[in-house]
Amino acid sequence: MEKVKILFLCTGNSCRSQMAEAWTRHLKADLIEPYSAGVEPHGIDPRAVKVMEEVGIDISQYRSKDVSEVEHIDFDYVVTVCDRAHESCPFFPAGTKVVHVGFDDPPRLAAGSSTEQEAMLHYRRVRDEIKAFVEKLPAALSDE
Repeated sequence: MEKVKILFLCTGNSCRSQMAEAWTRHLKADLIEPYSAGVEPHGIDPRAVKVMEEVGIDISQYRSKDVSEVEHIDFDYVVTVCDRAHESCPFFPAGTKVVHVGFDDPPRLAAGSSTEQEAMLHYRRVRDEIKAFVEKLPAALSDE
């Protein structure tokens, strides 16, 4: 059986899309071949690395990729995980279904935090929301 190919697309490919790729590799590697990329990649968010480490998933060696680096792959689905990426989503071949599943932006929410612990709460919440979404894959995509 061929695995479903999913691209998680975000603006910077620094946090949410990286978490989605990592959770999918961790929880659904038998069914899904996950990728992540950004429309304006700008490096992995250290707090994203830290919160994924807390659940035993190491993304410290991941890197931000531009969507052009994966354009040669025939994806079954492109999942935009932030509004900006959804609005500026590049064109994909007709067979690719684009689905928007928006998650809050942890760095933006954390910017108003008064302590590191408070900032990390935002990252943990979004990490756990992404995990809950990934647990329902690939069936959740056919519902969209």
